[in-house]
Amino acid sequence: MKMPGLFKVTLLLLPFILSCGRASVEILVEAESFQEKGGWVVDPQFVEQMGSPYLLAHGMGFPVKNAMTRVKLPEGGEYHVWVRTKNWADGNWEAPGKFRVVIDGMELGTDLGTGSGKWAWQYAGTAVAAGTDIIVELKDLTGFEGRCDAVYLSRGKNAPPDAPEMLSDWRRRVTGESLLPEKTASFDLVVVGGGIAGCAASIAAAEQGLKVALVHDRPVLGGNASSEIRVHTEGITWKSDRIISMLNTVWWPNGSPDAVSDDKKRHDNISRYHNISVFLNWRAFNTNTVNDSIISVDARHTSSGERMRFAAPLFIDCTGDGWIGYWAGAEYMYGREDSLQYNENWELHKELWSPAKPDGRVMGSSVLWRTKDTGNPVGFQEVPWALETAKDHSATMGTWMWEFSRDDLHQIDDAEYIRDHMLKAIYGSFYNAKQQPGNENLALEWVSYLVGKRESRRLKGDYVYTFNDERNMVEFNDAVVMEKRNIDVHYQQVEADPSRPDFLSEALYYQVDHYYIPFRSLYSKNIKNLLMAGRCFSSSHVGLGGPRVMNTTGQMGVATGYAASLCKKYNTLPRGIYENHIGELKNLIYSTDSIR
Repeated sequence: MKMPGLFKVTLLLLPFILSCGRASVEILVEAESFQEKGGWVVDPQFVEQMGSPYLLAHGMGFPVKNAMTRVKLPEGGEYHVWVRTKNWADGNWEAPGKFRVVIDGMELGTDLGTGSGKWAWQYAGTAVAAGTDIIVELKDLTGFEGRCDAVYLSRGKNAPPDAPEMLSDWRRRVTGESLLPEKTASFDLVVVGGGIAGCAASIAAAEQGLKVALVHDRPVLGGNASSEIRVHTEGITWKSDRIISMLNTVWWPNGSPDAVSDDKKRHDNISRYHNISVFLNWRAFNTNTVNDSIISVDARHTSSGERMRFAAPLFIDCTGDGWIGYWAGAEYMYGREDSLQYNENWELHKELWSPAKPDGRVMGSSVLWRTKDTGNPVGFQEVPWALETAKDHSATMGTWMWEFSRDDLHQIDDAEYIRDHMLKAIYGSFYNAKQQPGNENLALEWVSYLVGKRESRRLKGDYVYTFNDERNMVEFNDAVVMEKRNIDVHYQQVEADPSRPDFLSEALYYQVDHYYIPFRSLYSKNIKNLLMAGRCFSSSHVGLGGPRVMNTTGQMGVATGYAASLCKKYNTLPRGIYENHIGELKNLIYSTDSIR
């Protein structure tokens, strides 16, 4: 596993003539590159929407420790200071995410995070540097999700651009970033996404001798099962129990701290494979394609900003959101198909199950949380900015039903709004509970700041898996995954009862004995060397309802990892495995538990 040892602050001196004739310099300090994060956390979930990872003051209502970094200036003197931030709960109340900038111990007097509800540069004031070496700090004032993308110092009072397309160009100009990543590494297989599916794919391929890169944008593996999101794994392991048991969880309530021990198990087992190179905190941002084939994936370290190119003849998209396929131009689906497209209607639940007309509705995202009994009375501050969302709902923990989706929101494009809406629901509902007798000793123990998604893009394969395949228990000749759990499709409670909160869901269950998933649903229809495992596999909206859970997606990972090994063995592509070697692939899967 490769981890950069140097955190870099970007400095570029750009002389130009101001109206007064004085030369100026521009200095951009990316917040995620701060040498000491203090209590702030790096949040890279929304890079594609807002342009960069950022630092988040996730203190559950208690101000977090300052983040700090050292910056070398070209000269001393007065500097104008700008900070890219947002007021994440804009409204007629005091902004909840306030923070300040401190330079060489001097706290600038402007409360930041108090502007508009969009990411923008906010002027922090001026600071006088006595020398050329300064310390820049971020001081959280609230503990309620203050966020900072970057700090910009300039001798002239000229704000950087806010428009996304202009900002990205400006950033490249200021940083002097070249078009090519700093380094390239080659592998037999690149797996992007380190959830259960991605880890299972990596192990299966590595056991067959492939040199594998596992690229993951978080500090721990496991995806939704990790200690950062804490969803226990469900489904069966079928023929892949040995591999999946290295990765999945024991049963614990969603949100349980027991997830930490499963993190350790997962990492220890992956580290046993010398031919799996794990790249934690690396977020893919681009694919390079030639003749409908991916030749490489580019990724950036979420703190240092270092870039790396991962080259390989085969790729597996385990990102959940289908990013690798999306960037490569793979055909994909999003939303609910009309009930006639695949004949998926269920008369009992009608529109809640499958609509008469297609729409953009999908199953929602969850943010889990839990409380603890401190043994003594403890307060919780007023949160007027959260009560608009929570209203009079009260709760002391968040289960799977804490889920948010809305027709006008996209689970990828609007993911930050969705996460923030859930945070408001959590803080507001807990505040309401604290006003009730019997909850005096309760305090927030843990609140995730990551969205646990159920559904977004689904990459189209040679076969689109549907509800009919599940209820008819179709036995495909290329079946590589089997599941027994009921098909469950979620909807927001407010859709059936307008008096219910919009952040709670309900599930519709269709009982079935078992069902199979074909290999043709695990590789791209139009990107020749792309396989996919996880919730981005080729399925309809309702078809995803059963096999979207993690033991099942782990089976998909094992199947695609073995398929990649056969692609190398026979110098062929995934479709070639289906056409000519599907028997051998199934034999590998059926003998997984005897392979060492």
